[in-house]
Amino acid sequence: MSDIAALPFTTKDDLRQSRTEDNAIGGHLAAPLDDIQRIYSTSGTTGTPSYIPLTKQDLANWVAISSISYAASGVRAGHRLVSTYNAGPFVAGVTLDAFAALGLCHIPVGAGNTERLMSAVQLLNPDVLACTPSYALHLAEWADARNVDIRNSSVKRILVAGEPGGGEPALRARIEDAWGARVTEAMGIGDISVSLWGECERQSGMHFSGRGLVHFELVDPETGAPVPIEDGATGELVYTHLAHQSAPVLRFRSRDHVVIHTGPCDCGRTAPRVRCIGRTDDMLIVRGVNVFPTAVREVVNEFAPAVSGVISIQPTSADVKQQPPLPIKVELAAEQEPDDGLADRIRQRIRDKLVFTSAIDLVPHGSLPRTDYKSKLVEKTKGG
Repeated sequence: MSDIAALPFTTKDDLRQSRTEDNAIGGHLAAPLDDIQRIYSTSGTTGTPSYIPLTKQDLANWVAISSISYAASGVRAGHRLVSTYNAGPFVAGVTLDAFAALGLCHIPVGAGNTERLMSAVQLLNPDVLACTPSYALHLAEWADARNVDIRNSSVKRILVAGEPGGGEPALRARIEDAWGARVTEAMGIGDISVSLWGECERQSGMHFSGRGLVHFELVDPETGAPVPIEDGATGELVYTHLAHQSAPVLRFRSRDHVVIHTGPCDCGRTAPRVRCIGRTDDMLIVRGVNVFPTAVREVVNEFAPAVSGVISIQPTSADVKQQPPLPIKVELAAEQEPDDGLADRIRQRIRDKLVFTSAIDLVPHGSLPRTDYKSKLVEKTKGG
């Protein structure tokens, strides 16, 4: 494995370009279709979906990895878990198998019906809520507007996944305070395995859960050069299947930019841990400075409770490179009046911490869109 850095990368575009009318999965299909037990599609919002096949053994391996990931959070057999994922056609569907393997009582509600979800919370008394971090915050706003007491509900654990953000200290604190519950996050990638990383109750990063089945590397996102796996290192995660039958990939670039921790964890687990900084394909560059939307949101959340925590970055061109100041809409908290001083403080804090110049536009509460799945922090320009 020490020589793997000499081999070429695989990208999602490589897989797309290898598809033909006779092989919709792609050139990396390595098992007869008669041996395929399940075929998922990716949940990405751009381009044609990728089809991801699994043999019986592949599926069992994915369930094992996901079970390790979710068990790290402290969930155990007998817990009732309510989920909001419309996971059926997507690889996240394997997490549903993992919930069953862990012995959880699963209450699938799905996306798009907040009232149904909150009724399940109030009437069925689940111990665990599984959703994206942005939706957990939206549910808190929904409950506050209706005087629904979720802080004293039965939910004591919230498992967040599907987007970066669950590890942002300010966002996590707001969700935990609103719900009176502990937030842990998980992360995976469709072409490799779902929930490859899972955070324990110490909340010091997501532990790697795929040992023996998946190999991971860290590379410089711009040059592709290897980055040593050591405490505090940052880079893009790259994955290689070690025991995958159906459609294995070699050195697959995830575009997930992370900081890694290799020191001991108080929970006793020895696997390395990561915190996701953001996705390199969402990154903007302002005068040579890499700007991750989730990092901007983390800074803005420092100004709670004056702000809701919902932002929208407004690029002035479709290019990755942006000229300063970068326009950012920041939503105010409910009943909060616009304040030029607040806008100036946010702008200065972004300048001090993220080293780029922004133009802050404070907008009324509720004016930026919410979602019950993955939030969009960057407003695409025409042609972008």
